[in-house]
Amino acid sequence: MLLNRKQSGKRWHLRPDGAPKVTGQLQYLTDMTLPDMIHGRVLRSEYPHARILSIDTSEAEALEGVYAVLTSKDVPGLNRFGIATPDQPVFCEDIVRYVGDAIAAVAADSPERAAFALDAIRVVYEELTPLDSTDAALAPGAPELHEHGPGNVLHRTEIKRGDAEQAFATCDHIVTETYYTPRQMHAYMETEGGLFVPDEEGRLNVYAATQHGYKDRMQLARIIGCPEEDIRVVSSPIGGSFGGKDELNVQPYGALLALRCRRPVKMHNSRKESVRAGLKRHPMKIEMQTGMSREGIIQAHRVRITADTGAYATLGAPVLNFCTEHCLGPYAIPNVDVEGVSVYTNNGLSGEFRGFGGNQAIFAMEGQMDRLAAIMNMGPWEFRRHNMREKNDPGPLNQRILVTDGLSQVWEALDRSELWQKHQSPPADPALPPWIKRGVGAAIAMHGAGLGYGIPDPAGGRLSLNNEGKIEVAFSYEEFGQGLIATLEIMLCDLFQCSTSDLSIIIGDTDRVPHSGSSTASRSTTMAWMALQRLQTPFRSRVLTVASEMSGIPAEQLVTGPGGVWRKDQLPGETPEVETAGQGAGTSEKEEMQALKGVDQDSEAGFDSAAKEGVRSCAVVSYAELVMQGEPDEWIFDTKFDYPTTPDNVVGGHYLYTYAAVAAEVEVNTLTGETKLLDTRHVVAAGPVINPMGYIGQIEGGSVMALGFTLTEDAVMQDSRYVTTNLDTYLIPTIQDIHTNLEVEAIEDLPEGDAFGPRGIGEIGSVALAPAITAAIHQATGVWVNRLPVPREQLVRPLNVPLQEGVSPS
Repeated sequence: MLLNRKQSGKRWHLRPDGAPKVTGQLQYLTDMTLPDMIHGRVLRSEYPHARILSIDTSEAEALEGVYAVLTSKDVPGLNRFGIATPDQPVFCEDIVRYVGDAIAAVAADSPERAAFALDAIRVVYEELTPLDSTDAALAPGAPELHEHGPGNVLHRTEIKRGDAEQAFATCDHIVTETYYTPRQMHAYMETEGGLFVPDEEGRLNVYAATQHGYKDRMQLARIIGCPEEDIRVVSSPIGGSFGGKDELNVQPYGALLALRCRRPVKMHNSRKESVRAGLKRHPMKIEMQTGMSREGIIQAHRVRITADTGAYATLGAPVLNFCTEHCLGPYAIPNVDVEGVSVYTNNGLSGEFRGFGGNQAIFAMEGQMDRLAAIMNMGPWEFRRHNMREKNDPGPLNQRILVTDGLSQVWEALDRSELWQKHQSPPADPALPPWIKRGVGAAIAMHGAGLGYGIPDPAGGRLSLNNEGKIEVAFSYEEFGQGLIATLEIMLCDLFQCSTSDLSIIIGDTDRVPHSGSSTASRSTTMAWMALQRLQTPFRSRVLTVASEMSGIPAEQLVTGPGGVWRKDQLPGETPEVETAGQGAGTSEKEEMQALKGVDQDSEAGFDSAAKEGVRSCAVVSYAELVMQGEPDEWIFDTKFDYPTTPDNVVGGHYLYTYAAVAAEVEVNTLTGETKLLDTRHVVAAGPVINPMGYIGQIEGGSVMALGFTLTEDAVMQDSRYVTTNLDTYLIPTIQDIHTNLEVEAIEDLPEGDAFGPRGIGEIGSVALAPAITAAIHQATGVWVNRLPVPREQLVRPLNVPLQEGVSPS
């Protein structure tokens, strides 16, 4: 189904946080203030690699308006953090390993006074030579950045299958290429920050963005040296994350300062500090050699991955695992030799980022497929079909995966698309000047969801009827712009035929939600759907049983609906709020904006309160009346389970995959080397579409992020220092740069009896566009691109305009 507003009709759901966001009324956590709060700042290293000889804080401590100055000696618990490997110091004791390393933190009565106090701290360093590349870090005799070694290797991976060496010897054609991908910034609108509030009972309240509140609570408890229950983490709403706020950032400093001062402390990074200290996408060098028979069947594949993980581990090892798994693509390859290494350097900090290593791997693998197809003089899309895995084949790690038709479905849908037909028969446009070239390219991907085998991946949720008579759902997931709240509203209205005004949705608060796992790895929608499938039956049974006792009507004649429990034969045909959400498919933009002005965060457009009360008056028993019966605990239902994993003992191997095919049309100016993305079509097989607006938004957002990854974005470093320190030199796509047209086709088919419901699509829109664009560039210019962002100078060509007689070329 082609997803758009018209096709979606009444399921085009107005997101509840839409109006306050577009009007600027929504309060993010970094907007929070308290009358008696003070301001925290962090002193960061002057050097990417140095030994600390001394730290003198006495001058800063003596300043008026300064409440605290903290260093490593002031950390009561573990002076380290890191989701997987806690190797990053809260405060460095003797060695600094990148320019974002923290030396000290101050709290003062104003941001300006805090900055002045940082300048008053005297640090004496012995500068050391930075390891500014993976080659330098792996060189014999290179200094070891961490004692746990060996050398500067964080992690190694490998896949060995068949006999690649022997298979290469019999191949008729071999393509060898090295691919390079950039250090991409998340560039979220809201930089890292929050408010840290100690209460009278000795607990610490943390209002700071994260993708996993319970994991933050655990790490902060280790640092502070207190029970986890002494900390409350409130982590939504979030002004963008994309993986960048999955790891601790300002939280240790805000927490320690607040507890020392016994006052609320506000922390908020400037953009420059966010660039300096924050996570980036792993830059990678991927060497690939792929061999095939004379019939065009791939026989052997050799890969060497080198990832620059920067100064500390964060999730560098899992990112490499994921990249390794995905560097084989969705193809059947009998002989495989893959090795990967993640390397410590002094180059900032690389970590989790939307796509999680898949973007780099898919760019390289799909580039190989295009080059191989060209050797065979075969269409690149047909060549892929020639080598695609069959649906019953094992996964990339030879593990059992859930069998679906998703891969063949996205291939076929893109093959018949109008955009891909342009590649087959490029239309001539005599109006274009000779230096403008156009081309169409495509790529295909299978992308694993969840954390993978052997990695704790808990899920769960809570469904209840709360004291206000609202159907309440609670998850530890986060809302960072992806539309989770709207999706949960739609799920609940579908399950209980209720109104959105009957709902209370609680997320991102460790005091109020059960442990549902992290909002990462495209898992939240699937896990929420599975949890609600488990919870709906006992919840509905309780509701209908009590309603039957109160009304005398048999439970089998009752059903949940707007405002309460109804007779089945009297339930309205459609839930009013869902029907009118977004004002329906035919509303003009002007009418929609007028509607937005009158919609607050807790109401829905186009459904007046009088109508609501009229609907409720027809219910047999209201939810508010129901909850008065029995004890509150009798209305609470919990579930716990784990994300589905392969039954095979393959660490990191995935079981559920989402499939996507992408076509892109580009226009290349060969005078300037500029590439413009004109048209894009994404075909995605991810199961039922719950929230069409959110689905399109995720694919569009991922696509724009991939556009930057491909054409403009690179956090350039020189001698392990950032050259690009702000968004004036780090170029993200603007409205001027994004594609003129984007279409999303959703394939909703799932195998009969599928128990896992809708698949997450938070990442799939970002992973395959880069190779589609570079393939389109090749059709337009004949240039094979192996480095991102695409070097413009590689696309510049002399104009070769014939000169008139008597005209000199100079």
